[in-house]
Amino acid sequence: MKNQISYSPEVRERVVRLVFEQQRKHESHWSAIKSIASKIGCTAKTLRTWVRRTEADQGIRGGMSTSDRERLKELERENRELKRDNEILRKASACFAQAELGRRSK
Repeated sequence: MKNQISYSPEVRERVVRLVFEQQRKHESHWSAIKSIASKIGCTAKTLRTWVRRTEADQGIRGGMSTSDRERLKELERENRELKRDNEILRKASACFAQAELGRRSK
């Protein structure tokens, strides 16, 4: 397994800004990404992901922004918790109903 290098948000922001600035000096967007990625020590695919995410956040590219993505994750987590809680309550209700029926028949 390869070692993963974690880049701070500030570094990511600076590198993405550098891609936008250097884009005119290269024949394509991809060549700018490859060139800068090799200089900072990350893969071009990783840098492309950062650039695309920034473009989505700025409204340049379609797709979900980072804040929308985080909100969706939060809502999905909350939904899972509510479903679990409802299942617990349903089972408890059935258990109490059985106990009540048992008391009435005696």
